[in-house]
Amino acid sequence: MKKTTKLLLPILSAGIAVCLALIFVSRWYPRARHPDSAYLALLNEAYASVITNYVEKPDPKKLVQSMVDGMLTVLDPHSAYLPPEPYHEMEVQMSGSFGGIGIELGMKEDRLIVIAPIEDTPAFRAGIQADDYIYKIDGAPTQGMSITAAVKRMRGEEGTPVTLTILRKDSTQPRTFRLIRAIIKVKSLKSRLLEPGYGLIRITQFQERTGDEFRQALQDLRAASGGKLKGLVLDLRFNPGGLLESSVEVANNFIGDNAANTLIVSIRGRTPDATRNFNATLGPKEAHYPLVVLINGGSASASEIVAGALQDHKRAIIMGKQSFGKGSVQSIFPLRDNGALKLTTARYYTPSGRSIQAKGITPDIEVDTVWPVAAKDAAKVREIKEKDLENRLEPKGEEKGVKDVAPVPHGGSGATEVAKDYQLNRALELLRSLNLLGEKGTVALP
Repeated sequence: MKKTTKLLLPILSAGIAVCLALIFVSRWYPRARHPDSAYLALLNEAYASVITNYVEKPDPKKLVQSMVDGMLTVLDPHSAYLPPEPYHEMEVQMSGSFGGIGIELGMKEDRLIVIAPIEDTPAFRAGIQADDYIYKIDGAPTQGMSITAAVKRMRGEEGTPVTLTILRKDSTQPRTFRLIRAIIKVKSLKSRLLEPGYGLIRITQFQERTGDEFRQALQDLRAASGGKLKGLVLDLRFNPGGLLESSVEVANNFIGDNAANTLIVSIRGRTPDATRNFNATLGPKEAHYPLVVLINGGSASASEIVAGALQDHKRAIIMGKQSFGKGSVQSIFPLRDNGALKLTTARYYTPSGRSIQAKGITPDIEVDTVWPVAAKDAAKVREIKEKDLENRLEPKGEEKGVKDVAPVPHGGSGATEVAKDYQLNRALELLRSLNLLGEKGTVALP
């Protein structure tokens, strides 16, 4: 019996030691092997402590959303959590269509004012005018109502009614308009002839239908010019960007000709899905007339993709001021609460391999905005660029052996008279000069 006991004691001791070791390893090993588990445990511990001990009962939903917000804030300025309503609004904005009545709204002296009715919409057909003061929406006074709240009340399903009570400058009596909502398609661009043969297309944002709208605008300008354009100004000033695919569609009209694999832009991220080349399609392109692209500090992201591609392929002259410098791509990841994560997933590079992150596109010809005398003080305010933002992505090295493309020198005399839009007038003047020199055979058109 004593011998048996002596044999069991070492075995029991060894068993206890193994059990203790297993307990220790099971607690320590996941943290050592998977440190994320420890961080998530810390997050869970903090959440539980707040829920249990805070002086008042907190809203769990707001707590979790704030946690997500805080997590994304440390990444970069463009990654964000989108709650359901802002996410839906962003989808509407990118699609360029919604159910509503067709009014551009603004605030003037704390009053909800019509900036302009959109052409061929219920508001336009009903006779609502610019500067009309919207006094009530469906009987609810608009005093103190935000533009966002007003838009929410006026939007709705196609075929449903909404009643606006309006005060007009020339009348002391309110007017009532009962409007039936329709699908409103907001154009992302405007076009017109500056003079016979010379067109202007201004893109305000790259939306789902921008590519189709751009091709239609080119067709309309050609028709208005007798079938042929002498030159085009593409105005991307104050265009904050939008859909990458739409910017590629716009650039595709001028790049590629019949050469295969002509690069417009490339994106590179950590995952294979976030790495891709966007090439020009084969087929007919716009005639090789002079093209000037206007940019400024408000031109960002998709605008810079277009400007950079046209500059690298020497298809256009870039004029204006240094662009914003947002060289990153954001992807949308829907969440179970009907919100979404907007997450930076890649950097983009121009055809020559340039990353413009926190740098921007340098114009070939730098032209300042000439401010009216009354706006001199406003002009002194320094523009905010990507490089000024906190937690921005740092510039990343270009492809091996590829350097920034130096601005291409071009001729063109400055205007002596300051017109209402000095940069636009300089662009038109340059187009005229290039055409004249091209006709004389003294310069090759870009």
